Formats: sequence, C-alpha cells, structure tokens
Amino acid sequence: MKDKVIVITGASVGIGATLAREVTKRGAKGVVIAARREAELAALAKELGPTALAVVCDVTKRADLDHLRDRALERFGQIDVLVNNAGRGITRMVSELTDEDIDSMVSINIKSVVYGIQAVLPHMKERERGQIITISSGLARFPLAATRSIYAASKAAVNLLMGTLRMELRAAYPDIHCTTVMPGVVATDFGNNALHGGYDSRQLPGAQPVEEVGVVIADAIDKPVAETFTRPQMLELQKAYYSSDDVTKMESAPPFFASPAATR
Repeated sequence: MKDKVIVITGASVGIGATLAREVTKRGAKGVVIAARREAELAALAKELGPTALAVVCDVTKRADLDHLRDRALERFGQIDVLVNNAGRGITRMVSELTDEDIDSMVSINIKSVVYGIQAVLPHMKERERGQIITISSGLARFPLAATRSIYAASKAAVNLLMGTLRMELRAAYPDIHCTTVMPGVVATDFGNNALHGGYDSRQLPGAQPVEEVGVVIADAIDKPVAETFTRPQMLELQKAYYSSDDVTKMESAPPFFASPAATR
C-alpha cells in the first residue's frame, strides 16, 4: 500500500470516502478522490492531508475520466489502482421502467466503468502492472429486490465486463489485476439517493457498516483477488442459489424481496 497511488471515483461520501480514509490510514503514497460535489471533496481532502488530491469529476463524461487520470499523473506520476466506485440505484419494477431510467443506469453504472478502465489502462500496460477495482453489488448475482430491476442488471453487466477484462489481460499483462467487489446493503445514504427515491439503507435490517466494506476493499488492494463479497454469507447464498434445482423456491423466501402486492 505504501508505494501505491489510488484513484477513487464517487469518493465524496459513503464507500468511496470511507475507502479513501482507510487507504490513507494504511499509508498509501497518494489518494486521488473524485466526485461531482466539490465542497465535500475539498473537506475530505483536507481531512486526509497532503497525500490527497481532490478532482471534480462527472463519471458519465469520458473527458472527465481522462482529466482525472491526467491530474493524478501530473501530481503523483503514476496510477497503481483505479477504484470504479461511483454509481446510483433505482427504485422501479421492470414493468415500470422508462427509456430514461434505462439510459441513466447504463450511463452511470456501466459506461462510467468502461470510461475509467479505458482512461487508465494504457498507463498500466506501459508499466505492466496495476489494479482496476469495480464496486458492483450482490444484486448482480441474485434478484434479491424486484424494485432494483435495471440497477441489478447494470451491475450484472459490470461483473461480466470485469471478467472479460481479466481474460483480455491475463496472458500479456498478468500483473494488471481486475477485482470486482460485491457489497450487500451498506449503511450509507445510497438508498436515499436512488432514482425515484428509495429506502434509507441505514435503516434496513442487517445493513453492513460502511467501515467494514472499506476494509474489504483495502484488503483486496493489499492482496488482489478476482472477486469478493463484502460478507461471507453472500458467498454461501450464491452457492445455494446456483446449485438449486428450482431457483423460484429460493426467490419466494427471505432474503429475497418480491414486489409489493399494491403494485401488482
């Protein structure tokens, strides 16, 4: 960690900000925090100290990701880790989705990941080392919440993008690691900020403390892995779900959440 420069998108609050604090505590050489909210970024950079660089960035714009890369290289001369953390949820059933809903989820949750990867990959190839981490979701593996619909689908796409990137790089660039992190419900304001409103994630039963998630991601930087859930129970659920003869039986019981009767 001490020799690494780490770039984190969506870093003004929540998982991104918590991770920035964690890697700073572990002695990262540089931490580049990026988000749209300038005031929050500035406050966090001041808190983190001289190893931090704040860059205002809208991840839905390719040029902003390129600018983020350039600022990081200008300040630190290297990028060792990119954490694609920025994203947004949605609260709508499949039957309710509009074109605008779909376009928004694709732009924020999928295109932003591709833009980030393509911004830093030439630099990492030149150095023949690096790590790209993308924060996905447990919803990428299971239809746990019907109201998350296209959000879950976008995260499933992200998982496969990261998997195919690993395949692309494996032979020629074995030291460029690609890591997908899949949290469950995390105690942040993510739910409140979902498109069309949503549940307050902090009030949901069993919400994982954001500090635990930050530790899992930082551990994956110290010791790169291909994929990791932030809670071991989710790995057990994955094993049960994909080995089931009839997944509908699992989907009819907790922790799966079906559509409310009132919306049928």
